[in-house]
Amino acid sequence: MKCTTFAVKEILLLCLFSIHLSSKGQGFLKADGQKIVNEKGENVLLRGIGLGGWMLQEGYMLHLNREGQQYRIRQRMDSLIGKNATDSFYTAWLNNHTTRADIDSLHAWGFNSVRLPMHYRLFTLSPDEEPAAGENTFVNTGFDLTDSLISWCKSRGMYVFLDLHAAPGGQGNDLNISDRDPSKPSLWQSEAAKKKTIALWTKLASRYANEPAVGGYDILNEPNWGFEDTVNDLNGTKEQKNIPLRQLLIAITRAIRSVDQKHLVIIEGNGWGNNYKGVVPPWDGNMVLSFHKYWNYNDEKSIQYILDYRNKYNIPVWLGETGENSNTWFTDAVLLLESHNIGWAWWPLKKLGNNNPLQIASNPAYDSLVDYWNGKNSVAPKNAYAGLMQLAQDSRCEKNIVHRDVIDAMFRQTHDRKNLPFKIHEIPKDPVIWAVDFDLGPNSVAYYDLDTGSYWVSGSKERGGNLGRVYRNDGVDIYPGQNPPFFVGKIESGEWMEYTIRVARQGLYNVNVLVSSDSTGGVFSIETDHNYIATNMAVPLTGGQWKTLTIKNVALESGTLHLKFKAIKGGFRFAQIGFILQ
Repeated sequence: MKCTTFAVKEILLLCLFSIHLSSKGQGFLKADGQKIVNEKGENVLLRGIGLGGWMLQEGYMLHLNREGQQYRIRQRMDSLIGKNATDSFYTAWLNNHTTRADIDSLHAWGFNSVRLPMHYRLFTLSPDEEPAAGENTFVNTGFDLTDSLISWCKSRGMYVFLDLHAAPGGQGNDLNISDRDPSKPSLWQSEAAKKKTIALWTKLASRYANEPAVGGYDILNEPNWGFEDTVNDLNGTKEQKNIPLRQLLIAITRAIRSVDQKHLVIIEGNGWGNNYKGVVPPWDGNMVLSFHKYWNYNDEKSIQYILDYRNKYNIPVWLGETGENSNTWFTDAVLLLESHNIGWAWWPLKKLGNNNPLQIASNPAYDSLVDYWNGKNSVAPKNAYAGLMQLAQDSRCEKNIVHRDVIDAMFRQTHDRKNLPFKIHEIPKDPVIWAVDFDLGPNSVAYYDLDTGSYWVSGSKERGGNLGRVYRNDGVDIYPGQNPPFFVGKIESGEWMEYTIRVARQGLYNVNVLVSSDSTGGVFSIETDHNYIATNMAVPLTGGQWKTLTIKNVALESGTLHLKFKAIKGGFRFAQIGFILQ
């Protein structure tokens, strides 16, 4: 399914239930005790998403294992296809990746804000590139892109949060996040980089001081630096004082306030935004504490520390970044956050991957380039350039794959636990139901899977979610194939999937089930609302080949029914169910 300017019809149908908590032109956001409110004093619960990969790429978003930092990706492009071709790719990427169609779709789905991860190099020269030391030469590219984004969001009543994701010099030892070159002084080691960062925020705040569609300034994304212990605490998670971080954040805030008294200033602690020791108490009356949350349990314990800061300092908190997990994790996270009136911004909107609302499709020429960069083969520069330019074109919203399951999990499933059809299955018109097209809905409602999320930060060893990492983002493990193109694998005993089916013609049907197994012992059942189609059906050893098992003369009445495919004993693969009218 592709994204369209006004969003896909099926998505719109799913989102009719949503209450769009948009800004509706309600003016500047501000801190009011522990709440973020609009100019009417009304509580604003932010439901946003980060535009990661647009102004700043990370290697994993492009399926690159060896090259994480954007500057290294560009260097490798330069050496392979030449600087001019590389520049052409990045121009096309910036022009296509995020457009008005993305914002229109986000608004239709229920989002009311976006977080813009900015790379400083799109706004100003690096300190070592300035014609004269200490100067600040500004670049139009970043400001023009930001102006466009703000205008699109403003037309939809949405807020934009400006996030300095890559600061001059780089703000951490997690190099990919800030596109840091470790051979050069970091932000914390360079006074010139600090002054450049302050000057950039002064410029941004001056430009947008009177723009209410800008929700606030997220002044430094995920600092991760050990100030006291530069050897054993590289990412600052154990830092107790954070003196340089607090000093810089205060200096940036003062610079912003010299030109802008209206906007929220959002700060992040050390250790990827979560270590606030020594960073607080707050120094501004219109400030928000941001935290980031990944791969941990969605329980009170996981957010208690930020709730404690909120209560102690009577200040709003915002989950500025989260995601990269399963639909089950997403639903549980939203429920947890919103029960505490905490707004959120998911990460990211799109990438080459399935666990986000939109997916950028790859192409064979780009796949060959990825293999080359990951050390597997050789590639012709002409083909590499073609693959890159195709990727840039396919980054457009209209060409993206829409993951309805992700959007449904983030919005509808937080208050409506019923299952809905993922696809319309009408038999005998549609004689084949693909195993991967089970209903939309929570675990234990639309399907049942034993490992539905990744919680390794909390100590769980389970990777969790869709282990095949293709097609959908639910707990069911889906893998790519050729014929069939997708199938359900790693099926464990007790797991099941449910399908909503419309029977247009009453009659007797032969039911064909396509399975595969490398061993004996697999057993499944198929049941409908009223009776069993198959009970304790054995899956034979197929030697890795696909085999059709047939249940003959199954009587089906016309109307809508719910069909459940259940693994009594797992250890096999499942691809499709077919219905042939006799």
